[in-house]
Parts: sequence; structure tokens; C-alpha cells
Amino acid sequence: MKVLFAGGGTGGHLYPGIAMAVQLQKGDPGVSVLFAGTASGIEATEVPRLGYRIHLLPSRGLKRGRSLRDLLDNVGVLADFGSALLQSISLIRRERPDVVVGTGGYVSAPVLLAAQLVGRKTLIQEQNAFPGLTTRLLARRATELHLSFDESRRFFSRRDGVFVTGNPARAFDAEEPAAARLRFGLDPSRPTLLVFGGSRGARSINNAVLGFAPKLSGKVNLIWQTGSLDFPRISQEVKPSGSLWVGPYIEEMGPAYAAADLVVCRAGASTLAELTNLAKPSILVPYPYAAADHQRHNALALVKAGASLMIEDDRLGGEEAFRSIMETLESREALDRMGAASRGQGHPAAAAELAARIIALSKH
Repeated sequence: MKVLFAGGGTGGHLYPGIAMAVQLQKGDPGVSVLFAGTASGIEATEVPRLGYRIHLLPSRGLKRGRSLRDLLDNVGVLADFGSALLQSISLIRRERPDVVVGTGGYVSAPVLLAAQLVGRKTLIQEQNAFPGLTTRLLARRATELHLSFDESRRFFSRRDGVFVTGNPARAFDAEEPAAARLRFGLDPSRPTLLVFGGSRGARSINNAVLGFAPKLSGKVNLIWQTGSLDFPRISQEVKPSGSLWVGPYIEEMGPAYAAADLVVCRAGASTLAELTNLAKPSILVPYPYAAADHQRHNALALVKAGASLMIEDDRLGGEEAFRSIMETLESREALDRMGAASRGQGHPAAAAELAARIIALSKH
């Protein structure tokens, strides 16, 4: 069996494909896996590092503005798409994959369309509650469509071949909260807040936490990943203590999640998959400039389920937001209720289930 994965640009679009590839090879080490991506995306270096072949295509996203420059740029984008489509057709005819899997990002569109044009089976895996443009345009002709949120069904007229399978995410070993807190040099008996905004950080979140961190001292533990950009500034203003761990990056997220009673973070699809798989209550701060405001849609799906609260990016530094965080963190009843709701939204077996669907498609 041979499978072609198309997706990337960011880790959120690449790593679900990696997770599926790993599961496929666990079941059958003889499975041949190939990726298609762009030279500018994370996949260009990450896929070869992991030992997979990759074919790079000239693909980029349309500009959303209406200026003359944006319109002229989009002429080039369309020309690149045409070239990527022709190269994808040639790639698929040469490699003859049994199934082509699209995981999002600019490159998935020409590859999925090429596969559909030459009659190959296609599976689309959509991470976000608000489906991306590629998913919305190509879902009708896809052999199967796999969603991460039940709310996403409303965007599609088709009902057959549509599954809510979840978003493949990293798995973490179980660890007792007290032991995990000790790893960070924190008081094992205190309620613990975990805050992060990604590897580079989130300035608005960092500024808000910088404002309320002194109020936490002696009451709760804080594990704070600042990201690399803000750490030099923040490290001059706050110092680690028995109730505060602060650093640019958390190397092992498993212990950090295990230590946390409540998580404050962005609402990217991969992060939410990790939170729900681990049954973690959260306060979500959607990135306001995400494409199609997809992080807000992701957050609202968990808010509706009772697993999360949402605070607007520009309100996180206010007194009302701080009060909401503290009231949630100090209420065992609220944390247990949100944790149970979070667990109900999780799909810890997503990668294995998707791998099984790919195998099934390859045989029919």
C-alpha cells in the first residue's frame, strides 16, 4: 500500500499527517509513505528529518485584501496553483498512491484536486471547527471527510462518508499531579495554572500574566511558558520561586499538563486536541488574526460543550478576566465539571482510527 499525504505550512497541518503515517507503519512496516508540501513550510525540513520522502510544489495562499498589489499577487498565486496542479497530476500518475490524504494548508488543494481528477481515492482530515477553504471546496468529491468537531457538519450538504474522528495529537504518559509539580520546583499541594502561547509566545497573553502574576503569589502555582521572543524581557521582571516556574519553552508538555488544574492558552486545533484528550479544563484566548477567525470557532465549540471558558484577547489583562481565572481555578466543582466535558470532546484514538480508514479505502 502507498499513501500520499498533502498538507503543511504549519505544524498544525503537518503533524496530523505524521501521526497517521506513524500509525500506518505500526500496522504494516511495508507501507510506503510520501508527502507533498512547499519549500517555505515546516514540512520542507521536518518531513525529511523524520525519514519520509517529500515532493515540493509551488503553492501559496490567496491574499485576502483588495488592493491593486494584492490583486496582482493573486495572479501569481493562481499561476502557481496551475503549475502545482499539473505537477501533482504527474506525481500521482508516477507514484500511483492507493489513497491521497489532505490535512490542510495551501498545498493540499492542488494535490487533492489532482487526485480527484485522475480517479484516486481521497480522504480529507479537517482540524478546525470552521473548515478551511480547501475542505469546503473539495469535500463533495472526496471519498471520505473526517472532521474534528461535530459542529463542522453544518458546512457540508453531504451526509454519507462524513465522520467526526478528531484531530490526531501527541500522546503523553500519565503522571500524578503532585509529582509533576515537583518537577517544576513547585508546591505539590497548590492549585496550578498552566499558561502558554506557543513556542514563540503570545505577547498579549504574556502582558496580561505579567500584570496578574504578583497576585497569584502564595495562593496558586503558575507554570508559564513565555515563548522565545518575550522571555528576555519577562525574566528581568519575574523570578522563579516555589510557586512560579517561568521559561521560554517547556521541553516536556506531558508533565506540564499533568501538573495543571487549569490551562490558559490559544485555541489552535492541535492544542485543543491535546487538552480534550487529557480532559483538561481551559480558558481559551483565540488569536484574533487567525485565518477566517478559526480559533474563535474552535474555542466556541468547547465553550458550548462546557469544557472551556473564552476570554477575548484584548480583555485578558482586565480585572474581570483575572477574577474569572481565579474563580475557576479555586473551584474544584467547576474544574471537575469542565474536565468531564473536556474528556467528552476528546478523540485519543484519532490517529489509529484514521489509519484504519485509510487501509480500508486502499482495499476497495
